[in-house]
Amino acid sequence: MAKKIKGTIAILTGGGDVPGLNPAIRAITIRAIREGYRVIGLRRGWAGIVELIQDKKADNSNNFVELTQIIVNRAGRTGGTFLHSSRTRPSHLPKANVPKHLQDTYEEEYNDLTKVVLDNLNYLGVDYLIPIGGDDTLSYAVRLYKEGVKVVAIPKTMDNDVPGTDYCIGFSTCITRTINMTNTLRTSAGSHERFLVLEVFGRYAGYTAMLPTMAGAANRCVIPEFKFNIDNLTERLMEDRNENPSKYSVVLVSEGAMFEGGEMVFKDGEKDQFGHAKLGGIGELVSQRLKELSPKYNNGKKVNVINQKLGYLVRGGDPDAIDSIVPMAYGNLALDLVLKGVHGRLVVLKNGRYDNVPIDVVTGESKVVNIEKFYNTDRLCPTYNSFEMNPLFIMTSD
Repeated sequence: MAKKIKGTIAILTGGGDVPGLNPAIRAITIRAIREGYRVIGLRRGWAGIVELIQDKKADNSNNFVELTQIIVNRAGRTGGTFLHSSRTRPSHLPKANVPKHLQDTYEEEYNDLTKVVLDNLNYLGVDYLIPIGGDDTLSYAVRLYKEGVKVVAIPKTMDNDVPGTDYCIGFSTCITRTINMTNTLRTSAGSHERFLVLEVFGRYAGYTAMLPTMAGAANRCVIPEFKFNIDNLTERLMEDRNENPSKYSVVLVSEGAMFEGGEMVFKDGEKDQFGHAKLGGIGELVSQRLKELSPKYNNGKKVNVINQKLGYLVRGGDPDAIDSIVPMAYGNLALDLVLKGVHGRLVVLKNGRYDNVPIDVVTGESKVVNIEKFYNTDRLCPTYNSFEMNPLFIMTSD
């Protein structure tokens, strides 16, 4: 006799990929199936549920897939997301992105396809929706929750800037890779007695530059939360270089860092559907200025620079131990809530303990580095008074 299905759970991954997404999908799926639920994966973030065609004869394989233990076990230990991802925002969908079968209905420059999303979730028989994403992906999940969808969300972003939680999936692997790659490049910086400038991801928060610097990977870091003086940075790096027997020094530059009197540097003017232009290029500008100013602090002699943008190297590949364990726990936490009939929640880590908070926290105050507490604005490096009773990643608690 076939086992009665309790209901259907849908999972999606939105925004940028990070290591740890597949372990989360695996944890949710295995637990849900054991508890008697059917599980489907919505493909390409919110795009899959927007583009779904309500016709049993239609090919929707690019929009959703029924998940099994075999499928998730195969991918569960790898990086990225096998469900794929996108930066689709159904409430502000450009005309060019409206699915062909809906173009006669939605003809504005930007269109709200939330009704389509709700109809398609109903068509699939979705009882609970578990989105895994950053504040952009989850902000639309809040919209759906307010429309009556039962949502339990999981925070993901290597920038670690989702409000309400100390930890987002992908952050630990990002920090681990940043430290490893910085240490790898030290040999070249030392061999040529140069400044080493590494631009790291982070958008509007400086955690990805701060933690590796605090761990000893760099001498200095510049972050979005404080506009830095380039003369001060040059002088500090020259001091560090002169104190180093190998005659080099290292600075981590957050992609959102800003010169004193300046603004963020963008790769181009193009914006995604959430209104974000792509950051990038500040590391190269810092490198140029360091090279130009170096004679001023080095008896008239120029110091050359090694400039490297770490970029996707820190978000690709397999997850580290923490990004294997935390996603497993988050997935099970989400199922705990589903089994209790609880929804409208975000699963979180707070002060070293797993918990859950109201999902609308993600649309509240932005999560950034507390510079008064953790950043020395004169020395351009992390600072602290005591680690006692701080969370695992020191400065990541709200």
